[in-house]
Formats: sequence, structure tokens, C-alpha cells
Amino acid sequence: MAERKRMFDYAMDFVMLASVAATSYILVRNYITPYISTLVDPDREKHEQARIKAKANLQRLRRSKTSEITAGDNSDSSRQGPRVEELVLNEYENMVALEVVAPEDIPVGFDAIGGLEDIIEELKESIIYPLTMPHLYSHGGPLLSAPSGVLLYGPPGCGKTMLAKAVAHESGASFINLHISTLTEKWYGDSNKLVRAVFSLAQKLQPAIIFIDEIDAVLGTRRSGEHEASGMVKAEFMTLWDGLTSTSASGQPARIVVLGATNRINDIDEAILRRMPKKFAVPLPDKEQRRRILQLVLGDTKTDPEHFDMEYVAKVTAGMSGSDIKEACRDAAMIPMREYIREHRASGAGMTSVDPSRVRGLQTEDFFGRKGGNQSLAQDIRKSQSAAKPRPKSSSSGYETVEEEPLAEVVD
Repeated sequence: MAERKRMFDYAMDFVMLASVAATSYILVRNYITPYISTLVDPDREKHEQARIKAKANLQRLRRSKTSEITAGDNSDSSRQGPRVEELVLNEYENMVALEVVAPEDIPVGFDAIGGLEDIIEELKESIIYPLTMPHLYSHGGPLLSAPSGVLLYGPPGCGKTMLAKAVAHESGASFINLHISTLTEKWYGDSNKLVRAVFSLAQKLQPAIIFIDEIDAVLGTRRSGEHEASGMVKAEFMTLWDGLTSTSASGQPARIVVLGATNRINDIDEAILRRMPKKFAVPLPDKEQRRRILQLVLGDTKTDPEHFDMEYVAKVTAGMSGSDIKEACRDAAMIPMREYIREHRASGAGMTSVDPSRVRGLQTEDFFGRKGGNQSLAQDIRKSQSAAKPRPKSSSSGYETVEEEPLAEVVD
């Protein structure tokens, strides 16, 4: 009897010990360990969220590429890249993976760009095709491979960023839209690790395009008085861009292109310019390009066929950028709507009974600051012409003097 009681006590002690151990394990795993991990790594939660979002973003990108290849006739596997499940990314690559853009998220194609046909054709032949279909250029070896860097430069508002968007949409390559804030970290040395992660992720997703808008702000000229961290980031970027590991074991260059856009080419470091052998000047549009821009911008706008002369508007907008022309069209298109709203309100009718079909079509006079207009096109013309006078006929910055016929005096 005493022996049985002793065995029962042993069993109860064992059960109690096992319960205490299990409870301690649960407490340590669910409560204490996360707290200690947070103390050791304050950014642990941020990195975990970045990992989840990056995985979802890459899976979505993978699905879009798979559907594109399935729908098309091209069965070449070079455009597909590795499977998302096979990618093993570190915490820094997860941060950069959030900047990967799917082509269907960019609603801009080459057809949406007015003019610049020569630049578009050269971008296709020397960048997009060698990058996404290298077998077409295999007879030329490394000479016909895609360049390591491409620079788009010229005046503001002339379509440099639109060209980059169109390249991302049309190429089907992995497009990393790199922001300055992505490379900025509070911890010393993390910015260098993020730069390394940009190129290591591009290696895993190649063919890949790394786009840096306003590249002069990130990779500007190195000076003796700049911050040490900034100089280290530039040095790391150049080393990985064109360093010992920029080619494969067989000597073939990686299918990675750094695409930059700037309107201050003289502020970019010379070593960076050397790594961007393809440079495309995007100048102010000529008359034919301005007419094409007007056709695209006013494609869905109601116009008055008897009182609207697109050729004349294309002529008087000499010296204006594509962005300026778009804003001038926006201001002009608002004038007929503003007139109808004021007439409708003056009649005492409510705004709910407005009939858009009764708004008159756009007229040429609407571009020249009619009463109630926001900005006069005539003022823009005078400003652009006065700004173009001291400039030489051509310059390295992409600006050029537009030679047009003398314009008739416009009455505001």
C-alpha cells in the first residue's frame, strides 16, 4: 500500500513538473522572447512586415509575367526569371523588393508619348530587346549586350520620366523604381547594405532595370566637404555597378540596366557618367511633336471644328515643354465649363441639373487667356521666347533655340 502511494506521488510530481515546464516554454516563447528580440533588434517588426509585403509584391509580379508569356507567342524562358518560391531574400533585399513595380501598374506606353520616335526606337533596339531577348543578339557576343547604364537628360517637363515609365511597361523586365528615401537609413552602414541589396536583388530578378529619377541628387559630383556616409554610398554604388562581380563567370555582363533621368547633367559625377554610355537628350518639342502632344492630350476633349485650329496652337506653343502644353490645354478646357456653370447659376437653376453635353466645344481663343481663364498662353509664349533668346542653338544640357515664324500679336 505504501509502495503504491509512493508511485502515485512520483507520478503527480512528474505531471506537475511537466506542466510547469510547458507553461514556462509557452511564456518564454510567446511573451519574453519577442520582448527580448525587440530590445536587441528594434526594427524587427518593420523587417517582418517588409518581408511579407515584398513576398506578396514579387508573387504578383511573377503572375503578371507568367500570364504575359502564356498569352504571347514567345516561349523563351529568359524573360521569366526565377520562381518567387526559389528566392531567398535577406532583410535589406526585402526592403528594396517593395520598390519593384509590376508592368500592369504603369498605364503609360510608347504610344502615349508625343514625338520622340527616334529615341523610342533606339531604346527598343539597344536596351529592351538585348535585355529581354538576348538570343537575338547572341551572334555579337558581349558587344551587343544591353548597356550597363542609360541616362535621359534635358529640360524639365519634356518626357524623361514618361519614357522611363514606358520602358517599364513595354519591356516586361523587373523594374526597380529606386527612391532616395529607400537608401536613407538612420543606422550607420545600413545605406551601403541597401545599395548592395539593390544589385543583389536585381541579379536574382534579372533581366532587371533600376530606375533612379533625379539621379543628380543621389549620385552627384563628389566633393571634399560632403558627408562621409554620402561618399560611401556613391562608392558602394559604383563598385557594384561596374566592379569585379558585375559579370558572370563566363565573362557575360549581367542583364541589369541602371536607368537615370535628370535635368542637371553637369551635376552628376564623372565616374557615374562613364558608367552610363548611352545618353539620350530629350529636348523641347518641335512643331510636329507639339502637334502630336496636342492630339494625345485633346483626344477625348470636345472641340469646336469651326473655331479650333490645332496647327496654329502647335505653332504658337514654340518653346514650351510637353508638361507646359498639357497644363495650357487643361486651363483652356476649363474655360467652356466655367462659362456654362456661371450661366447656369445666373439663371437660378441648381447645380444638380447641369448637362455636360450642353458645354460648348474648345476653341482656339480659349488658349489665350479669355476672361475667367487661369493663365494666358500668350504670357507663356513671351516667357519661353525671352528665355530662349540668350541660349545657343544647341547645348549639352538638351536645351535648344526653337526657330519659328514671327507670331502674330495676340490680344489678351
